[in-house]
Amino acid sequence: MGFISFIVLGLICGAIAKAILSDRAVGGWLSSLIIGVIGAALGGWIGSVVFDSGLNGIFNIGTWVLAIVGSVIVLFVYSALTGKRRA
Repeated sequence: MGFISFIVLGLICGAIAKAILSDRAVGGWLSSLIIGVIGAALGGWIGSVVFDSGLNGIFNIGTWVLAIVGSVIVLFVYSALTGKRRA
C-alpha cells in the first residue's frame, strides 16, 4: 500500500473510530485523525501477526476492518490514559 493511501485510510478510520467511541473520545477531530493513522498502523501490525497478512490494499475490506479496529483500540487506550471524559 502506498504511503499516501495509508495516510488517507488512517484519517478516514480515525473519523470512524471517533464516531464509534463518541462518548469516550477526547480531544478534537485533528487528534482523532492522527490517532487513526497510528491505529491503522496498529491494525496492519495485528493483521500481520494474527492473520499473516497486513494492510494489503485500500480496496480490500479486510484492510478497512483491521484499520478501524486498530483505530478504536488506540483511541480507547488514549482516552483511558488521559482520564478525561466528555460530558
